[in-house]
Amino acid sequence: MDGTPGTTGTTGTPLRVGLIGYGTAGSFFHAPLIAATPDLVLDTVVTANPDRQRQVRAEHPGSRTAASPDELFARADAGELDLIVVASPNRTHVPLAYRALEAGLPVVVDKPLAATAAEAEALASLAGERGLLISPFQNRRWDGDFRTVRKLVADGSLGRVLRFESRFERWRPHPKGGWRESGDPAEVGGILYDLGSHLVDQALFLFGPAETVHAEADVRRAGAEADDDTFIALRHTNGVRSHLWMSAVTAQLGPRFRVLGSDAGYVKYGLDPQEAALREGLRPGATSWGAEPEHSWGRLGAGESPLTGGGEPVPTLPGDYPAYYAAVARAVREGGEPPVTATEAAATLRVLEAAKRSAEEGRTVAL
Repeated sequence: MDGTPGTTGTTGTPLRVGLIGYGTAGSFFHAPLIAATPDLVLDTVVTANPDRQRQVRAEHPGSRTAASPDELFARADAGELDLIVVASPNRTHVPLAYRALEAGLPVVVDKPLAATAAEAEALASLAGERGLLISPFQNRRWDGDFRTVRKLVADGSLGRVLRFESRFERWRPHPKGGWRESGDPAEVGGILYDLGSHLVDQALFLFGPAETVHAEADVRRAGAEADDDTFIALRHTNGVRSHLWMSAVTAQLGPRFRVLGSDAGYVKYGLDPQEAALREGLRPGATSWGAEPEHSWGRLGAGESPLTGGGEPVPTLPGDYPAYYAAVARAVREGGEPPVTATEAAATLRVLEAAKRSAEEGRTVAL
């Protein structure tokens, strides 16, 4: 966090969090992780839906509800809140983040932080001027398999990394509808900005800036309006090439990761278990949280296929989504950089904007 370190909250008293939105992001991810963080308390949840209000009261006893952001910010103006979390539809991220910063409160915003890099940079600038934290929620940096890839890259197990392949693929042949699949640009929908936000963030976090972007984006499903089958190829300034797939129409899923180096490669199938656990109502705190069974471990080797038992199994490091909010709480208390910065989000958005342009124009885009 730029500027004067925040003095929000009182030492020993949890920071009071106002959460805007209780759909998929709010109810499955943010609320449980906030509740599991010792230095945070889920004070208020904004939802106008009566069923979701009852859900909040059942799942988080003691938390209050508010029917609108206006009601929440009235409580903020009265000094009743210490941190705002925005988990509402993408089109609302920027205006609500501005309101939080202008109210003098640090803010966490679900990904994507904004529709454009320019909007993300403007938010970063305002946060810096006010000495406030702003952090996009990029929980996938704490996936166990991604943590394992980072370790293998850092300790030299792969040699010099040549190619990084990463996939978020699903089999959802029928559109669900809603804003995430809307073709209206104002909704910031489509799989490029949804799953692509995670994939590009991870690639840049591992290998640094990209200098060229090539993308292919298609609308495959009948009745769909936004891209649902997209591929991005990046060339990083350090020479690594990243190939990123995101799709809702993959009938046979590929490996989650395939990382090829000069000495060895690592192949990993299956998704980090934390999202499934949260959706099932499980909560962080158990010693086994984020742990992956041995049969799901990736394999490291050279010249052999992992599908036929080639290579050595590599224990997957435990996933650790709670680490994100623990780091946010620490940054709000003590100052310093948040776990993910708005500047990093802007770099990801520059790639996503270039990918959209590349797919539309059928050419490679230089950054």
